[in-house]
Amino acid sequence: MEAIFERSKNKIRHAPVTFVRSIMDKINWDARLVGIRGARGVGKTTLLLQYIKLNLPGDHRVIYASLDNIWFAEHKLYDFTDTFVKQGGRYLFLDEVHKYPNWSQEIKNIYDDFPELKIVFTGSSLLEILNARADLSRRAVVYDMQGFSFREYLNRNLKQDLPVFSLNEITASHNELSEKILSRVKVFEHFPAYLKQGYYPFYNEAPLLYEQRINEIINMTLEIELPMLRGVETAFISRVKQLMQIISESAPFIPNITKLSERIKITRKSLLTYLYALEESHLTIQLHKKAGGISKLQKPYKIFLENTNLMYALSFETIQKGNIRETFFANQLKESHQIQYDGKGDFLADQAYTFEIGGKDKSAKQLAGIDNAFIAADDIEYGFGNKIPLWLFGFLY
Repeated sequence: MEAIFERSKNKIRHAPVTFVRSIMDKINWDARLVGIRGARGVGKTTLLLQYIKLNLPGDHRVIYASLDNIWFAEHKLYDFTDTFVKQGGRYLFLDEVHKYPNWSQEIKNIYDDFPELKIVFTGSSLLEILNARADLSRRAVVYDMQGFSFREYLNRNLKQDLPVFSLNEITASHNELSEKILSRVKVFEHFPAYLKQGYYPFYNEAPLLYEQRINEIINMTLEIELPMLRGVETAFISRVKQLMQIISESAPFIPNITKLSERIKITRKSLLTYLYALEESHLTIQLHKKAGGISKLQKPYKIFLENTNLMYALSFETIQKGNIRETFFANQLKESHQIQYDGKGDFLADQAYTFEIGGKDKSAKQLAGIDNAFIAADDIEYGFGNKIPLWLFGFLY
């Protein structure tokens, strides 16, 4: 226990606070039970440590613990918490909860038995939140955390404080917003770099090793998390890797489920399950046709890699610019909006806005007669009418 306290204090003391993600202000830290999920490498640990350092007392009432620490191999989380509370503990921050067996049941018991305690936990997957036995879904407030938006990338690199804009603000007032940003930043000096190496917060630690680190994240997700968290048999991981490579070669990828299942020699049901697992692991984005609900066995219309940095890390060939544009748009919108395909444009957002993605010369002919229809156009600083600069959608979070 003392070792965990010592490690906690040390990590909090060394947490950098020169740049803080915007999600910090979205989270209701006053809730008794908060869950934060996101892919490996997006900065969940840093977020916890920053919040503690900036907002909580630096004494025995607060502790941070990562559940992948070997100490928890021989000690129960519940017993650890019981001791912590008896010693005056009030704020419990648990990192990497998915590494701890039966974590959801124990956190439920902790929540129920220690009403004076506030708990924040993170994991790359929090699917057990929906587990009926643990029933954390009605107790926890859960947030999804992505990598850097283009706005956050600019703010961190240039020490700016550029604001977030809503989708409604962007569609209604894009010229005024573009003017405000371009008076402070030369956007196209930075946009290509962001698309290639700006999504994961560690991009500036060792730039030459950036793509290698991304590949390590992919391999650890496929080889460790899929078997552990989603029940994918180890013997089939090589086929999931094959599937991931096929998607990466032509993302955005329009899957032919029958031909694809024959190619990698798995059943249709298994293929759809694996596709769902890749999306839940934050490696892909699935775009579904407009319909009622979405199940894990529903065929996606189109599959994107989760972000453009993944495209560059996995591709051995020149990436088509159109694919990069669509992937960027899908990634930035999905953080706070529902995206679908309805056959009219490339994307339907929140069942209210239709978007076609393209270059500066993209015509609006396809959108004629559609209400709330817009072009998200690359290679332009300012828009005109219903043509909006693509980069501006990087200010949604």
